[in-house]
Amino acid sequence: MEKKLQPLKQFKGVEGPLLTIVMDGVGIAKGEAGNAVKAAHTPTLDRLMRDYPMVTLRAHGTAVGLPSDDDMGNSEVGHNALGAGQVFAQGAKLVSQSIESGKIFASAAWQEIVSSVKENGSTLHFLGLFSDGNVHSHINHLKALIEAAKAAGVARVRVHILLDGRDVGETSALDYVLPFEDYMAALRSPDFDICIASGGGRMQITMDRYEANWGMVERGWKTHVLGEGRAFASAAEAIETYRNEYHVIDQDLPPFVIAKDGKPVGTIEDGDAVVFYNFRGDRAIEISKAFEGGADFDRFDRVRVPQVKYAGMLEYDGDLHVPSRYLVNPPEITNTQSEYLVGTGIPQLAISETQKYGHVTYFWNGNRSGKFSEELETYIEIPSDVVPFEQRPWMKCAEITDRLIECLRSGKYRYLRVNFPNGDMVGHTGSFLATECAMEALDLQLARLLAVVEELHGAAIITADHGNADEMYEIDKKTGAPKQSKSGTPVAKTSHTLNPVPCILFDPSNAGAYRMKAQNPAFGLSNIAATTVNLLGYEAPAMWDESLIEFAE
Repeated sequence: MEKKLQPLKQFKGVEGPLLTIVMDGVGIAKGEAGNAVKAAHTPTLDRLMRDYPMVTLRAHGTAVGLPSDDDMGNSEVGHNALGAGQVFAQGAKLVSQSIESGKIFASAAWQEIVSSVKENGSTLHFLGLFSDGNVHSHINHLKALIEAAKAAGVARVRVHILLDGRDVGETSALDYVLPFEDYMAALRSPDFDICIASGGGRMQITMDRYEANWGMVERGWKTHVLGEGRAFASAAEAIETYRNEYHVIDQDLPPFVIAKDGKPVGTIEDGDAVVFYNFRGDRAIEISKAFEGGADFDRFDRVRVPQVKYAGMLEYDGDLHVPSRYLVNPPEITNTQSEYLVGTGIPQLAISETQKYGHVTYFWNGNRSGKFSEELETYIEIPSDVVPFEQRPWMKCAEITDRLIECLRSGKYRYLRVNFPNGDMVGHTGSFLATECAMEALDLQLARLLAVVEELHGAAIITADHGNADEMYEIDKKTGAPKQSKSGTPVAKTSHTLNPVPCILFDPSNAGAYRMKAQNPAFGLSNIAATTVNLLGYEAPAMWDESLIEFAE
């Protein structure tokens, strides 16, 4: 059934192109402590917030389909909400519900994994991000799987841990590893052998995304599968040693292998099973392809490819069916904005650099890899630099803007969307000065873009998918002041925030034709889709959340 928008009676739509600008990771914090957005010299953003209609939007917790309002938002669920116009239960919530109901353990994939390991007398490996950040994974999900494996009669389990320091405190790894060692000791018995087998920082191994750096996945493969790498007696010893030697935060710690009597304790062998327990898809796809790829896999030399039963926590790519086996069904996101724009015949463009390209395409379109229309949709990916983001905080924002201005002037596109990753990717490094620079670089591009939008009698929605750059220090909730390290410096915060994000309407050509609704605490990212089609001159579908604008009677 074709999904077509109906024209509005009150407004014919903006004359020129409509552009949505996603300033990734740019929230609005109450205070100034650690606020790189506030500290940066951003005259364009300041002018937008002062002179143009603006509301703030919820971009975390239940507003984007996560289990509770204590859960920080992320780019995946944020772009799902932006593109879908409604809220769907998301990864963490889906997995938690499946565990609570027991459906995950009744699934064909789990039953196949357990049966295979028991029949072969082999090892069940769990691999994933080792924290409770609840953005890519949750350690409680891992524990539930381990306990279910033991209850089902699995005799040997190995855990391969990817250290976080990004969605949680930057040097919090031991806060997870040490209690987990006690947890495993309590589970261990003559019939159940469990231990940590390997690990490393999430930005060093395994968790690459959008094929930006397959070398990360290769290092992870060598570490987890082949057992190659620097050996330690325990994960805690590896973490403490690397911290003293490299002076880096957890996400950048090098890979390590746990060894006993000179041999790795947990290489992955023929007949074993592997569960990648991350629920978020973007950083899970490449390692899944490495495990499931056949003889034509050419991204790196895998050296040895064990014949294993491999499963993801979810299906990470519903169109490409990666992986082929998964424990929990992903949300079925339907009636997206792109579907309706295509059904109405509206040409549209999506552009970003590699780090967020999938967010304005795959996630925006409801976890769909392909286009709804090759004729009406254009995707542009600007290749990201493979360097630490704090060393080049401007990233590719100027190059993105160059191409976007060309596309705006071309007259080919009625609707365009862009993601500038700077606030998020640089914010994750924990470097306040680099993030301040990132915001200033972004502000320069906003000025360039909006001048062209105004010239073309168009309009722009300027927003964000979640906070990050707005809170670069860990804040003491009681005092509102930054937490202090032993050396007396503020403790860097590398994770997302719970702060709202801005939604600004830039439309100089249509002043007075409509108005922004009064601030409502219920407003969230999902309200932007209806706003978008209203500005294009169409009624929003009934199932979408309400528009942020209204017209005079």
